[in-house]
Order: sequence, then structure tokens, then C-alpha cells
Amino acid sequence: MISRTSGAKRLGAAVIASGLLVTGAPAVSAYAADSPQPSTSTATTTATSSSASTLATLPSISAKGAYLLDVSANRTRYSKAGTTKRPLASTTKIMTAIVVLEQSNLNLDRLVTIKQTYRDYVVREGASTADLKAGDKLTVRQLLDALMLPSGCDAAYALADTFGRGTSIKARTTSFISQMNSKAVALGMTRTKFDSFDGISPNGYTYSTPQDMARLARRAITNKTLRAVTTKKKSVQRATNGRTYTWYNTNKLLGSYTGAIGIKTGTGTAAGPCLVFAASRNGHVVAGVVLNDTNRYTDAAKLLDYAYGSSTASTMTLRQLPAGAQQD
Repeated sequence: MISRTSGAKRLGAAVIASGLLVTGAPAVSAYAADSPQPSTSTATTTATSSSASTLATLPSISAKGAYLLDVSANRTRYSKAGTTKRPLASTTKIMTAIVVLEQSNLNLDRLVTIKQTYRDYVVREGASTADLKAGDKLTVRQLLDALMLPSGCDAAYALADTFGRGTSIKARTTSFISQMNSKAVALGMTRTKFDSFDGISPNGYTYSTPQDMARLARRAITNKTLRAVTTKKKSVQRATNGRTYTWYNTNKLLGSYTGAIGIKTGTGTAAGPCLVFAASRNGHVVAGVVLNDTNRYTDAAKLLDYAYGSSTASTMTLRQLPAGAQQD
């Protein structure tokens, strides 16, 4: 999401926390000094060894914060300022999708009518959009594509309005954000808070840490419906009135890195370029996070290579988005 208000407007005291991540992984194999962080403590980069990459070189990345989780082995592989709170931009939408998909008695074929309010919002905020047209009816399943591929803030608004509770749009979206925060607590995301359904933070209180976002990434890729969405490079959907929508996935790692299966990009003034990513090779699943990283795709590939003991990053050519596609 690229927006004049993307990420936190006021980073403030709420986002100043960092430190060395302590895990129950095997003995630490390498350390490197981190760049200065907005914190009162010194951040540290840690990495753990494994049979797949014991001899691999510790990757050097430009992200302000990063985390790599071996999902299959259930252990941390890499952490850079892993517990430092940072704004998230549109990676927030992973939680939006999770909250929708974990609703009780969810009907993915439920029709949602697009309101002009959603269109007005993305215009006002200069936000990324699925270009949903007022009056069109799309299913929840289709709106998940609109949310996750072109990073549609209009789709996020529609889903929050649909699955929140209350008698007004404001009440329903507030309720939905409350559900996002409750889900974060349930997932053990102790350094995470949301005040928006899409990452456009009105008060500077949508933030998380690389470690917490890695937990969310694990949840996302273990949800079969969401994983099917995040692996798509392109989606063509038709509204009930026959209008056709074509959306391209803003995550350029898909189709570029062998085994990539998602998950979500995000870009904002405060957040910088962000990427929550995952890959699967021969059933070995790894998920990671890079926050505020001008080289997010290359760095994500480096981290994945570190886990897989491969060298894909050095030869990777990024998939290009067609002219007119949303960028995030």
C-alpha cells in the first residue's frame, strides 16, 4: 500500500522496543552488529545453525528488522531486531484476511455489495485499490483476492464492514479492528497492535515486530484457503453484473524465487518497503519477514537461501508487473 498516510503517522513511544531474541534453538552459530534502532537498547542479529545451512554464510541484509522461521522444524533461523516494534503498512492485511477466514460459520460465497464509501476512502487516502465499483456484488472469496493481490484497501474496508458488528460503518469497522487485536493476543503476538483494517494508521498504533509477524505468517500459510490466495500471481474475477476484475499480485517474489508461496507486501512513509514471505521446497516450509527494507525481495531470497542452503538470490530475476497494475 502506498499512501500519504500509510503506516504510522506518529511512531511515538509505542514503537520503541528491541533486543536480542532468545530462542530454544540450537547453539547460536553467528552474530553480527545491527544498525542503530529506535530503542533504548542495542539490537542484535542472531542466526541458528541447522543441517541445511550449517555451512551457509550468514546473510547480510539491509532491513531494519527481519525474522526467519523454519515452519517445518518450528524454530527460529534468523532474527534482526526481531522484537522491535515497527509500522506495518499493508502487511496488516494478512491479519485482516485471517480474521475473516476464522469467522464462525463462514460462507465464502456470501455476496458483499460494494459501497461508494469504500471508493471514497481510497481516493481520500491515496491508497492502493482493487478498483471496486460501487454497486457491484462480489463474494467474500473474491474479496480476499482483491485484498491480498492488488492490496486493495477498498476490499479491506468492505470485509471489515461486513464482518464487524454494529449499526453503522464506523461501529462495524471498529469492531473488526477489535477482532484483529483479539486474534493477535490469541496468536501470542504480544508486541502487536492494530488501529486500522488495512495498515493506514490514523493514530500511529498499527505496529508489530518481525517475530510477531512471523507467527502470523505461519498462521497464514497453514490456512489452505489463504495459501491458495497468496500463491496466485494473477486473479480474474467476475461480479454478479458481469463486470470483470483483473488483479495482479504485488509480491514479486512469486514466480521469481523457486518455491515462493506468498505472502504480502506493504509500503508506507513510516513503514518503508516491507515483505512477509514464505516458500516451500520438497515439503520444507520456511516463512520470514523484512520490515523497512529497500532491498526486500533480494533480502528475502537471501534469507530463504540461508534456510535451504541454496544460492537462488544471486541469479533471481524479479517478475515484472504489467503497466497499470497496483504497486505496493
